Amino acid sequence: MRRDYFTIDASNLDTPGVPTVAIDFEGPTEQLVERLTRTDGEPLASDEMDVAFRLQGPVEDDPEGVVAVTNRVTGEFVLELNADSGDVLKFIEAAREYGKEAGESHRYRIRVSIDGDQLLEQEKGTFLVYDANGDLLRHHSLIPSGVEL
Repeated sequence: MRRDYFTIDASNLDTPGVPTVAIDFEGPTEQLVERLTRTDGEPLASDEMDVAFRLQGPVEDDPEGVVAVTNRVTGEFVLELNADSGDVLKFIEAAREYGKEAGESHRYRIRVSIDGDQLLEQEKGTFLVYDANGDLLRHHSLIPSGVEL
């Protein structure tokens, strides 16, 4: 699947409510549906997926980056899309603040749609950020307390 088949939009960054990232796919659907579905036909559960962002340059240069959703069980990529690092880091900060204020274990919501039809919605607590070399940037990442990486 090509990255340009995906669009990303975030909401509730400056307003009350769960920060939400909406990913819409406009391409051949079969492969995405297969990647978001377990072998028993049920959608992947929240604890079976990881969300991460990999910068393509130094964070201080506000580079582009890649948002990746992976299957935690198999390690396979579910989807990847290009995104602006400033927007992603602002989203992570909003999710961090929401978690502090709401006292919830989940910090944000992710929705995946195909041509506007919602396929998956999950509440998540972790959003990892990596530099261009693949090193974890803990201070930019959203990591719940008590989680060891």
